[in-house]
Amino acid sequence: MGRPRLLIALMTTAGLATACEPYAPPCPAIAQATVVAVTVAADYAPEVRSLHLKACQDGNCKEGELELGPGSASIDQGCDAYGACSATSSPDGTKVGSLMMDVLTESVIDVTATVTATDGSALPVRTLTFRPRANYPFGEQCGRFLDASVILDRDGLRAREG
Repeated sequence: MGRPRLLIALMTTAGLATACEPYAPPCPAIAQATVVAVTVAADYAPEVRSLHLKACQDGNCKEGELELGPGSASIDQGCDAYGACSATSSPDGTKVGSLMMDVLTESVIDVTATVTATDGSALPVRTLTFRPRANYPFGEQCGRFLDASVILDRDGLRAREG
């Protein structure tokens, strides 16, 4: 009869020992999209019919005609008494597209945007050299995501901040 009590005591002690470890929330099982994302600014978007993008990083280049879709902004709808919060999206006049890369690293990336106007004429070719930013959207315990996002407007290309 002594052995069952010893077994129960060991199981209880093991359970208590693991319960004292700090809680780490689980990481989502999603993969990062290796893309260069482009947002055409709202005041420039009506002039843009098409956008050809070329991106080169670490000696590897990808290019293609981007499928531009309507962009949107998140609108905070507040929180209820129980702490449940919500948001909705609303069109914001921008156009968005992305170019799939084989690999995306933190090294510099060269981007060239060739733009065609709605009347078929060529708009100025724009170039930018920048470093993708590392983000930790799910906490550092879940690993980093690289963000290679740019904004195209009348003044040229610039890396998206924040």
